[in-house]
Amino acid sequence: MMQWEQLLSLKRQGDTSKRLRKEQDDTRLGFEVDYDRIIFSSAFRSLQDKTQVIPLSKTDFVHTRLTHSLEVSVVGRSLGRLVGKKILEKYPHLSEIHGYHMNDFGAIVAAAALAHDIGNPPFGHSGEKAIGEYFKTGKGQQFKEKLTDKEWQDLIDFEGNANGFSVVSSSREGVEGALRLTYATLGAFMKYPKESLPKKPTSKISDKKYGFFQQDKAFFKDVAFELGLISNKSGNDIGYERHPLAYLVEAADDICYTIIDFEDGINLGLIDEEFALEYLIKLVKNNIDTSKYNELKTKEDRISYLRALAIGSLISDAVNVFMQNEELILKGEFPFALTDKSQYKAQMDDIIKVSVKRIYQSKEVIEKEVMGYKVISSLLDVFCTAFNNKMEGNESNYDKIVLKLLPERFLSEKESIYQRLLHICHYVSLLTDGKAIELYRLIKGI
Repeated sequence: MMQWEQLLSLKRQGDTSKRLRKEQDDTRLGFEVDYDRIIFSSAFRSLQDKTQVIPLSKTDFVHTRLTHSLEVSVVGRSLGRLVGKKILEKYPHLSEIHGYHMNDFGAIVAAAALAHDIGNPPFGHSGEKAIGEYFKTGKGQQFKEKLTDKEWQDLIDFEGNANGFSVVSSSREGVEGALRLTYATLGAFMKYPKESLPKKPTSKISDKKYGFFQQDKAFFKDVAFELGLISNKSGNDIGYERHPLAYLVEAADDICYTIIDFEDGINLGLIDEEFALEYLIKLVKNNIDTSKYNELKTKEDRISYLRALAIGSLISDAVNVFMQNEELILKGEFPFALTDKSQYKAQMDDIIKVSVKRIYQSKEVIEKEVMGYKVISSLLDVFCTAFNNKMEGNESNYDKIVLKLLPERFLSEKESIYQRLLHICHYVSLLTDGKAIELYRLIKGI
């Protein structure tokens, strides 16, 4: 059974001794430092020009990955604080002896939620698929025989969550080494605490994807050991049960993309207002102030009011589900997302079905996804070929010119072919939608 004392570890990468909560300055909690470091990172800033729903949209009210991440962090903070209050009531020694309070829980979940999409490539989830398919069915197939099975799986099933763990825990963000987030925040960030293989059919929500690349395996194990996560794999395979607060990060994301993507679709005219109201009111019928609602004059105001109520209802419900199952979660015996057990699950499923049909499969989204595939596969081909040729001493003059387009930090030498390929994938993944298109045009001479 996992222990909250361990799960709330303030340790950071490189620390040689324990950091204690009661020794922290309350004016700037250790976990709040995590949030600040993420906000000021270049990887987070790039989310301002990355797709959430509508790629490359210049419409004011449509969300980017950055605005989505900020909103998820706000919902996450509320979830964390509400759960933290109940946890401290249940386990008073956490506050009386160790000095924790509910704001610590809120700060951990808010920071992890803020970073939850930090590793996602340009052009939304189609960007992830484009990277994987470059290796699986494209020109990247040529590298397969030079990689282990797990290294190859990392590439053909490229995963934004694993890439995100690499971003927040590696030396890519500065001279000193890393963002150096607390292990508690890293644990809450890890929704899928396993490697890319073995890939077996399972109903466990934490097995849906994987959470770290082979190059980050040693540090991942160090974090899991420090937090006391429960191992669920044997032999040479690595996998753990989730950090309990990862459930809250996931719930915050589920709540936001369900409700706010739906709101974007309404504001864009992809979903009729009357049709949308029917779905949202099912979520808020017990909380709505009908007189206040009837005073609202515009569609945006009416939708905004219902959206706020809906998010509030879903937050309260997620907290109840978490606390009802808290002991099972600590034992690693809760294989569901919190929203799977929500009293509003049917209503959320209905909204997602409408969003898939009217938004995610809209003509504008599909057209931009097609373009994204072409852009990403072309960039990968040019840069992977040039970088690998350089490392193997077969560099052409064109390769030399192409590599001058890479930022200095992406010119570092890499010993293995796996590290070289992942290094370029990482570079492409951190590009904004606009920068990726600009580079594509440059390389193609357009």
